[in-house]
Amino acid sequence: MLSLFLKLVLLFLSCFATLCKTCNQIDKESLLSIKLNIYSPTINWTSSVDCCLWEGIECDANGRVTHLQLPGRDLSGSISPSIGNLTHLSHLNLSHNHLSGPVPHHSCEFPSSLSSKVIRLFDLSGNNLQGTIPSSFFQLSAVNLESFNVSKNSFTGLIPSLSWTETSCILRILDFSNNDFTGPIPPGLGNCSRLQVFRAACNFISGSLPDDIYAATSLEELSLHVNSLSGPISNSIVNLTSLIILQLYSNNLTGFIPQDIGKLTNLTHLYLHVNNLSGSLPPSMKNCINLIKLNLRNNKLEGDLSAFNFSMLRHLRTIDLGNNNFTGSFPSTLYSCKSLTAVRLSRNNIEGEISPEIVALESLSYLSLAQNRLTNATAAIKILTGCKNLSVLFLCKNFKGEMIPDDITFSYAFPNLQVLALSKSQFQGQVPSWISNLRKLQFLDLSLNQITGSIPGWLGTMTSLFYIDLSYNLLSGEFPKELGGLPMLVSELQAAKKIGASLLELPLFIPPNINASNEEYYSLLSLPPSIFLQNNSLTGSIPIEIGQLHFLQLLNLSYNKFSGNIPNQISKLTNLERLDLSGNNLSGEIPASFSGLYFLSEFSVANNNLHGLIPSGGQFLTFSISNFEGNPGLCGDIIEISCSIQTRTNNNPVPSPSESSKKGACLWTHCWSCFRIYYWVRRWDFLPNSCI
Repeated sequence: MLSLFLKLVLLFLSCFATLCKTCNQIDKESLLSIKLNIYSPTINWTSSVDCCLWEGIECDANGRVTHLQLPGRDLSGSISPSIGNLTHLSHLNLSHNHLSGPVPHHSCEFPSSLSSKVIRLFDLSGNNLQGTIPSSFFQLSAVNLESFNVSKNSFTGLIPSLSWTETSCILRILDFSNNDFTGPIPPGLGNCSRLQVFRAACNFISGSLPDDIYAATSLEELSLHVNSLSGPISNSIVNLTSLIILQLYSNNLTGFIPQDIGKLTNLTHLYLHVNNLSGSLPPSMKNCINLIKLNLRNNKLEGDLSAFNFSMLRHLRTIDLGNNNFTGSFPSTLYSCKSLTAVRLSRNNIEGEISPEIVALESLSYLSLAQNRLTNATAAIKILTGCKNLSVLFLCKNFKGEMIPDDITFSYAFPNLQVLALSKSQFQGQVPSWISNLRKLQFLDLSLNQITGSIPGWLGTMTSLFYIDLSYNLLSGEFPKELGGLPMLVSELQAAKKIGASLLELPLFIPPNINASNEEYYSLLSLPPSIFLQNNSLTGSIPIEIGQLHFLQLLNLSYNKFSGNIPNQISKLTNLERLDLSGNNLSGEIPASFSGLYFLSEFSVANNNLHGLIPSGGQFLTFSISNFEGNPGLCGDIIEISCSIQTRTNNNPVPSPSESSKKGACLWTHCWSCFRIYYWVRRWDFLPNSCI
């Protein structure tokens, strides 16, 4: 009992000593000065309370401030120069706030006074700080620095060089990513034998990979993507045997993939896509047995892909070899990679048929084999119905000139399919009826084929569908009224379901229109709700039911044979961003209510039979003459053709001679002659101003 009592007394005394320690007066004044420059809705530092008890502050036994850590506290403002007075500060973390402006030091850019023997953690990431980082920060005496992170700011200039010797550098994390740094990667990384993470991605760094980077043998992550690096990847990279993540994508790297890359047996993520790498896959890559994600897309790689042995990559979940020059058939050894969830081999020269063995990939959810030389589309679709988890299927630009698969009788086919793209294949036949059973389908692209017949009304009953592209076909008949009831574009409740869309295993590359470059989407949520029916032979009027598609953003009905008036109900589509009705036989006026479509950035009614005043105001102030050409009866400021005479003729009595003379201009009879000439030659601007 006495022993327990003594323990409690000692614990009390220890706590009392901790509570009684008071922070250094200089440190307290420095912190109060820092607070004057920073606004926070939650931080409450008051002078009446010991600063060692303030939120985010820790002190040593002598009351000196050692920790200033306020990450993600919604701080705004700037950093005071007084921070340099905290000479015992070992941990500074103000990351993920809204701080801006330069970070102060003697030259008003960076706190070099913090380069002390004490500083161990320095984290200002996720703000909007500016200025340069002087090399002196690493050249002075910051010998205890273990982690330095200034990522996601707006720093400029060169990345500072590291002048430490191998024995003095204990740095483990170095992160300069997502700034505006320029110039080469500095020397000195090779002296940091304990460095585990080096990131300088998403900057404007140029030059080649420095040789001494391959001496940092403790590196586990090397992320230098989205820069302007050039030259080869040295085979010396295999010295980094601890490497787990290698990200060098979106640069200008050339040469071969290192031949001995298989020595990096700990590698789980290898991202070398969007470079200019050439040659074939090095055979040693099969020894990267821990690979989870492999992305070599958009290079100049070549060779017979079916000859490479993937069977040892049992942990591989994602492989993207798209947009290269690979040949051969679909590699059969990939069927041994049972963990695969995403495969993209699009835009190569893969030939042959899809093998039934692909159903062995039970976790496969994403498959893109677009723009190859595959054959037997009907067999391919029947086989792929066995991939029950498949949610994304791109088979575009294959099966040239075959009949579009329609002999699919399984009502349970593709139970999880969300994206189906069979475009650019010159398919013949009609819109397949089996598509109506795809209850989770959100995205359908059958464009650029030779599909005939009418648009089936059942498309308007598909509960998840919000993106339809049937453009550039031979479709006829009318715009089905049922399409105006498409649930995902009508009901706010249905549209809300789309919000829960998860990230895709690989991004989708979708052209916004036929002549534009692809846009990249990492989630179906980010795809704009769209209906593309352009360049067909659709007839009849545009149904008023189209006004129910309140969540529609892109609508293209151009170059068909639609007639009648433009429905005023389209003005109810307040989310509409692009509307193209050009190249039809539409008549009447452009509804004045269209000026209320405030998100409309692209609009065209060119080459119709429209007349009357073009709406003014709103987005119509941004449209050009070409959007209205080919409609002789249109007038308005946009096309520089006045409507005033037509308005006067229709709405006002003929003025008396005395009234005409008061205007000091031609008589009305003269004006009428002018008007008739003006009507036939509408762009001649010769009417006297007084007659207008």
